[in-house]
Amino acid sequence: MGVGWENGQAGGMNENFGKKKLRRSSSKRILTGVCGGIGEFVGVDAILVRLAFAVFTLLGGSGILLYVIAWLVMPEEGTDTSVIEHIIRNFQGKQSNL
Repeated sequence: MGVGWENGQAGGMNENFGKKKLRRSSSKRILTGVCGGIGEFVGVDAILVRLAFAVFTLLGGSGILLYVIAWLVMPEEGTDTSVIEHIIRNFQGKQSNL
């Protein structure tokens, strides 16, 4: 009664509370969705993440390396496997669903 309890859940929290997963964004993407995915995961605007990658790139080029590594290891929204997993499976001769 007015407390926000619905179906055993407090204040509208759902069962996915606290189960955030780092994924490449399919909606907030410019290149591969890495910055959009990191922004959604951390709770900041994707522009700030892009700016951080640009600063790292200007201060020695590490931003490009970090971006490529993130692209390889972060799965895209709606999938459970990353690009590097598909590369490894193809190298091993196994079927890949990319």
